[in-house]
Amino acid sequence: MTMTDRNEELTRASRWDFSDLRALYISCTLKRSPDRSHTEGLAERSMEIMRRNGVQADLIRAVDHEIPAGVYPDMTEHGWERDDWPAIFEQVQAAEILVLCAPIWLGEKSSVATKVIERLYGNSHLLNDAGQYAYYGRVGGCLITGNEDGVKHCAMNILYSLQHLGYVVPPQADAGWIGEAGPGPSYLDPGSGGPENDFTNRNTTFMTWNLLHLARMVKDAGGIPAHGNQRSEWDAGCRFDYPNPEHR
Repeated sequence: MTMTDRNEELTRASRWDFSDLRALYISCTLKRSPDRSHTEGLAERSMEIMRRNGVQADLIRAVDHEIPAGVYPDMTEHGWERDDWPAIFEQVQAAEILVLCAPIWLGEKSSVATKVIERLYGNSHLLNDAGQYAYYGRVGGCLITGNEDGVKHCAMNILYSLQHLGYVVPPQADAGWIGEAGPGPSYLDPGSGGPENDFTNRNTTFMTWNLLHLARMVKDAGGIPAHGNQRSEWDAGCRFDYPNPEHR
């Protein structure tokens, strides 16, 4: 049996159904369309796996939209003339899976990625029907590219931010590619070796499947159990077994 036949056999034997899931990839490249984004080149690899398994996978290039800096749901209420974020947030809420995709600049995620996370934070106080914070029951991951060190540093920051906001983060929820340090080729440049890099391809594949599996598990379970984590109940006076210091 050839490896191609083996791959097809594994695909046919899969008992998983992800066709009711949606994934949103937010590209945080600094380049406006139609300029080529190397980060999106890697994101497309992950999105193709999702699509082959029936998932609706969409990509937004954040820099193509008017997204003011701020930590409020709608910045037009705070002096800005236009804010495209509320419409993007609707797509965020419609997706079970969110993947933030960022290039590395000066060892950090891009400024666009920082702004996107700040705007996600601006909606995090909203509650779902169970009284939990808005992002509970959703799964998050990230993809990073660059030609300087910093993949793990950027991933740590992004994944921490997502889990802090309420996203569930599966094992190995990040992947990335970096070329040689300095002004060398980027991921999609001829001769970079990026698209052929086995380490990156393996991690991107594992990340994608881990996102799919955890999203399936969380959705089938009806989300994160709503007990001990409901802001609405806490505000009403419930303390969920938290010890009263007066009764020690």
